[in-house]
Amino acid sequence: METNTTPVSTTSVGLRYGLLTGLVSIIISFGLFVAHQENSPLKYATFAVLIAGMVLAMNAFKQSNQGFMSFGQGVGIGAVLSAVVGVLSGIFSYVYMNIIDPEVVGRMTEKIRADMEARGGMSDEQIDQAMAMSAKMMNGPIMIVTALLGTILVGVILAMIISAFVKHAQPEFE
Repeated sequence: METNTTPVSTTSVGLRYGLLTGLVSIIISFGLFVAHQENSPLKYATFAVLIAGMVLAMNAFKQSNQGFMSFGQGVGIGAVLSAVVGVLSGIFSYVYMNIIDPEVVGRMTEKIRADMEARGGMSDEQIDQAMAMSAKMMNGPIMIVTALLGTILVGVILAMIISAFVKHAQPEFE
């Protein structure tokens, strides 16, 4: 098996693997929405997909760069990848929740309210305030921006951790 010796950029690898990772995340999210399991622990499978996408992207970058990748390049790949995943996930969630199945927001808010009431410690006014804030976050462009920023934040943190293990810096004096 021949390895590619043409160097690639962190952006191109991040975009390519971000699209693939985003599509897999959307498929998982779609399955959870259709099965009405949007609040189940299975929603954390998208984090596993994000981690796997980053590992694969960083390894592909290393293969294309003679086995070398610095910590910064790894974080760059992870940031681009997570930004692409965030944009795709945000757009998908917006379209699904506002066009395909608008009742999903109602189901999610009912679950959130039930959880808050079961926990106790909050008055009805506080619960109503929290629900009003949740409703604002689940509708419109705010949802896309929140998904994007949240995914980038989590993605950069994961990229820093993964890059620390996957990196193989090129020797300076060779």
